[in-house]
Amino acid sequence: MLSDMLAIFICTFFIIAYAAAMLHASRRFKAWPLYRLLLFAGGVIVGLLAVSGPIAMHAHHSFTYHMIGHLLLGMLAPLLLVLSQPVTLLMRALPQSGSKAVSRLFRSRYAHFIIHPITAAVLNIGGLWLLYTTALFHYMHQSSWISFIVHLHVFAAGYVFTLAIVYSEPVSYRKSHLYRMVVFIFALAGHGILSKYLYANPPAGVNAADAQEGAMLMYYGGDVIDLILIFLLCWQWYHAAAPKTSIPSTKAAE
Repeated sequence: MLSDMLAIFICTFFIIAYAAAMLHASRRFKAWPLYRLLLFAGGVIVGLLAVSGPIAMHAHHSFTYHMIGHLLLGMLAPLLLVLSQPVTLLMRALPQSGSKAVSRLFRSRYAHFIIHPITAAVLNIGGLWLLYTTALFHYMHQSSWISFIVHLHVFAAGYVFTLAIVYSEPVSYRKSHLYRMVVFIFALAGHGILSKYLYANPPAGVNAADAQEGAMLMYYGGDVIDLILIFLLCWQWYHAAAPKTSIPSTKAAE
């Protein structure tokens, strides 16, 4: 299909652009880690698999396949992309004026509001509740534009939420690890409750067996990705709280 070819072209362009930025930045700073390129490419490919090909085709008729797409587009792809630090790389690759512009954007009140953990959690989990408990789920399968907007929101909200939890980019107004952990626990609960609700209350037009399988996938598949986020947040917390060791001076040694 033409739309699938366009999606492949766009994803290929982004991966090539990331690699080019990586090479350019490595001339001015220390070498950019290769594994971040692999994370970025993985995130782009995972997102591509969610919106094109067999998964996207079956998602129109199967709630289970739809939920596979949700996990890939709204959770796994954002996690891989956030860990690849594309904004930090962009700031290194751009000239000084461009880097300052990106930095100002991240320090703006708008960025402060959007990347706030509570705002990000509401946009992410609240958006899913809106999608699956209203007629929006039905309409997204009737209109390509509504489907595009919903998929864009699912990805963007997942990306912002992941960024608000792990802070892998130059985010200003940072909240403490404890604050983020509490917000994350509430978001995790909201995601789990929604999956249980869908198990008992299928969206309109979805048969009970398909809804139950999709809800279980949402619950357990989401837990796997959430465990990775918990590990990353705890790892950051541990290193931030670890005592800083210093080399004793010569006099102190004597």
